[in-house]
Amino acid sequence: MNAIGKHLHAVPSTPEGEQRWAEEFAKAAPGDSAMRNRSGIPVKPLYTPSDRSGESYVESLGYPGQYPFTRGIYPTMYRGRSWSQRQLIGLGVPEDYNARVKEILNLGASALSLIPCNSVFRGYDADEVPFELLGTCGTVVNSVDDMQTALDGVPIESISTAMNDPTPFTLLAFELAVARRRGIAWTRITGTSNQSDCISHFVANHMFFRLALQGARRVVVDHIRFCNQQVPNWNPLSIVGQHMQQAGATPAEAMAFTLCSGIQYAEDCMAAGMDPDQFLPRFTFFFDISICLFEEVAKFRAGRRIWARLCRERFGAKDPRSWRFKFHGQTSGVDLTRQQPLNNIARVTVQAMAGIFGGLQSLHTDSYDEVLSTPKAEAARIAVATQNILREEARLTDVIDPLGGSYYIESLTDQMEQRIDALIDMIDKAGGMYQAVEKGIVQQMIGDSARAFQQQVDTGEQTIVGVNAYQVEENPAAYASLEYPDPARMQAHVARLATYKKNRSNAEVDKAIAALARSANDRTQNVFEHVVLAAEAGVTHGEICGTLRKELGFGQPLTMV
Repeated sequence: MNAIGKHLHAVPSTPEGEQRWAEEFAKAAPGDSAMRNRSGIPVKPLYTPSDRSGESYVESLGYPGQYPFTRGIYPTMYRGRSWSQRQLIGLGVPEDYNARVKEILNLGASALSLIPCNSVFRGYDADEVPFELLGTCGTVVNSVDDMQTALDGVPIESISTAMNDPTPFTLLAFELAVARRRGIAWTRITGTSNQSDCISHFVANHMFFRLALQGARRVVVDHIRFCNQQVPNWNPLSIVGQHMQQAGATPAEAMAFTLCSGIQYAEDCMAAGMDPDQFLPRFTFFFDISICLFEEVAKFRAGRRIWARLCRERFGAKDPRSWRFKFHGQTSGVDLTRQQPLNNIARVTVQAMAGIFGGLQSLHTDSYDEVLSTPKAEAARIAVATQNILREEARLTDVIDPLGGSYYIESLTDQMEQRIDALIDMIDKAGGMYQAVEKGIVQQMIGDSARAFQQQVDTGEQTIVGVNAYQVEENPAAYASLEYPDPARMQAHVARLATYKKNRSNAEVDKAIAALARSANDRTQNVFEHVVLAAEAGVTHGEICGTLRKELGFGQPLTMV
C-alpha cells in the first residue's frame, strides 16, 4: 500500500470522522455564527454525503437531456454547442445601432439583442417626447424604415435576434415587415420577444408597462398563437425573472415568481384552446445572475427540475421538448458599483460563471461601465471577451454540469427546490399569479426582501467592495461615460420621421389603425396579426401603442406604500 493509500485507510469513516471534524471545528471557531444565503437558506461550513436526499441519482438528477433535466436540457450541452453570446445593444439612431452590431458580431457575438430608447419602451414616437431624452439609453426605432436601417447588412435569416419590446410587440412586427421586403420567409426568422412578460412589468418594471394588465394579457396570448402559426422558429414568450430579482427579490423568490408567471401563461394558452405541446417548446425564460455563485447555480438547477415536472404533470405535455427549461441569463446590473467601476469586470466574470455552471442557453455579460451610462465600445469589447476567455481559455465548456455531484450543490439545489415549491403553492392558493400581483402579494414580498438586503449593506453585514469596505479616493472624471447622441443626428432622425409620416399612404394607415382598434374589441380576431399588418402599412410604433391604449386601457401598475 502506497503512502496515499495508507493515509486514506487511516481516515475515520462516517459518522465517526464527521463527528471528529465537528468537534475540532467547534473548538477552532467557537464564535462561528449560522450563515444564510440571500434566499435565507442556512449554509453550513461543510457538506457530506449525509446532506443528500434519499432519492436515487436517476430520480433527482438523471442525465443531461433527460427528465428531470437537472443536469442540463440537452445531451451534449456545451460540448456540442456553446451558449449564444447575445449582447444587448442600444444607442442613438438606427445607424448607430447598425454600426455597433457589426462591430460586436466581428468580435464574436453570435446573436443580437436590440434595446430601444426609453421613449420606445414607454410606447411613444420620437416626436412625442422631449428631444433631449432621445437615444440616451437605447435606439430610437419607430417604423419599419428605422428597423430596416438598424438591420442593414445583418442576415436575419441566419442569425437569432431578440427584440426587447413589451406588448404589443411592434419591434418584431417591424422585423417581419423587413423580412417581407427582403423576400425572407418568416419561417426562417429566429429569436425571442424578449420583453413579452407583462406580469414582470406590472410587478417591477413600470416603464415597460404600456397597456392595462388584462389587455396586455389578451395580447400576449394572441402573440403566442400568431408566432406559433406564422413564425414557428420564434420564441414569442420570454418569462422574466430579471426584473423581480433586480427589484429586490431573493434568488429563490425570483425563480418561484417567474415559474408562477409561466404557469399562468401556460394555463391562459390552454384556456384559449392551444395544445401544450405546441406552445411550451417556445416558452423561454430570462434571469438575472447575481454574484452569489453557488446560490445561482442551485437556483437554475432547481428551476429546471421544477419546470420539467410542471410541464409533464400539471400541464400534461407529452413531448420531452415541452419540458425543457430554456433560459437567457444576464449578469446583474444591480451588483455593479459606480465606485471603483473596474471591479465590475471581476463581478461580471463571477456572475457569468454562475450562469454557465447553471446551464444557460444564451448569455449577456454587462460592461463594467453600464452603471455609468450606455456602454462605451471599449467596455463592450471587454464584456464580449470575458465570455470568450471563459469558454476558450478557462475551458468551462469541457464538462457538462461540472458542479453536479457536489454535496453542497446538490443539497442546496434540493433546499432551493423546496423553497420555490412552497412559494408556488402560496401563489396557487392566492388564485394564481395574476390575482397575486393584482393584490400586491408579490410586490410586498419583493419589497420586504429588498429592504432586508439593504439593511445588511447599511450595517456592514454584507460587504460591497468599494462601497462599504475597501474604499479609496477616486477622481470622478477618471471614468468618462458615453456622450449623449449628437443633437444634429437626432434632429435629422426626427425630421426623417416627419418625412416618413408625410410620404406614406395615409389612407392605408387610417385603414390599418381602424382594423387594429376593431380587433382589440373582437375576441375572434388576433390583435398581434393586426399589429403586423399595421406595421407593414406604415403605422408607427407610437400610433400602434396609442391605438391599443385607447381600446384596452392605459397601463397603471399597482403602487405599494
